[in-house]
Amino acid sequence: QLKGTNGATISIVDENGSTKSTVATQEKQDGQDITLTIDINLQKDLYQSFENDQSASVAMNPTNGEVLALVSTPSFDSNDFIYGFSTEEWDALNNDEAQPLTNRFRSTWVPGSTMKSITAAIGLETGSLDASKDFGAEMKWQKDSSWGDYYVTTLHAPNPNNLKNALIYSDNVYFAKAALKIGADQLMQSLNQIGFNQELPFDIKMSESQYSNMDKIETEIQLADSGYGQGQILVNPLHLASIYTAFLNDGNMIKPYLHADGGSTSSEIWIKDVFSPQIVSEVMEGLEGVVNNPEGTGYGACREDIRLAGKTGTAELKATKEDTSGTEIGWFTVFTTDRDTENPILLISMVENVKDIGGSGYVVEKDKAILDEYLGNE
Repeated sequence: QLKGTNGATISIVDENGSTKSTVATQEKQDGQDITLTIDINLQKDLYQSFENDQSASVAMNPTNGEVLALVSTPSFDSNDFIYGFSTEEWDALNNDEAQPLTNRFRSTWVPGSTMKSITAAIGLETGSLDASKDFGAEMKWQKDSSWGDYYVTTLHAPNPNNLKNALIYSDNVYFAKAALKIGADQLMQSLNQIGFNQELPFDIKMSESQYSNMDKIETEIQLADSGYGQGQILVNPLHLASIYTAFLNDGNMIKPYLHADGGSTSSEIWIKDVFSPQIVSEVMEGLEGVVNNPEGTGYGACREDIRLAGKTGTAELKATKEDTSGTEIGWFTVFTTDRDTENPILLISMVENVKDIGGSGYVVEKDKAILDEYLGNE
């Protein structure tokens, strides 16, 4: 669409170079003008903040689906593909361990605890969970001895351990138990209904989110791990953003869009009524607590002037439960809760290799600075 067509003229000229006659002419055709929804200042701020990290960020207006930023770092200068590379430059780009040629916002990643709000909403929607029920505070848990030496562990076990507190403190054990109550068949069905294993309707092709490397969740342990965003769950960041829009739109998932198309700001629903308004309200109590409760894992982003909600996540990548050399992915999903906010935003950032730099707290700190710039300092 952007590429034009060169014009051309075939002429007969004399010995002095003067045109005697024109045989044929083809007028040049300019490429189309395309207006994107990208906020260039936000795009630059996110890139500059994360340029030394292996990361992906997605920002969108959660009320109408405008995609405000899509960032993958580290990156490269695309002009170099036009001007050409030396062998050394090309080899350096391809062999860079940070993989600058990988487009991280198009890929899928282990979502960690950002998955817990989705598990919560599915559990409530299917009647499998009671938000007020206390699941008990356990730092280490297994269903029974059939799990052998496998246990689900957590860093924080709140008391009472109800849904709201489990989200605020990000308790793995609660959501492992929740997934077992939902059941594998129901969880898979519900995830399929919110866009897993299907193409995201977007201008750029994204990798499909999945809940299993096979065609189903095969074991109880895999099911339990799926509840808190581990197991074989992989999620695309833009898809995750679209799911989270349901918590601001009465349970409807908003379709993201990149082509401004004449400046339209009307929202288009991608998937309708994935969660009921009552269930959205119950989950939002926990998500608001994550950012606004001093015990919440996202409290570092709390503001006095604009109400925010969200969910942190730290996903472990290791070969076995006992592996101590594995890496961690840090996530933060954060959004303005008032639809009438002057600049509504839903921001998701994912950073690889955060194990020794603060986990998801590292991402919270960076996203807070971005939000301060975008929403204005308090």
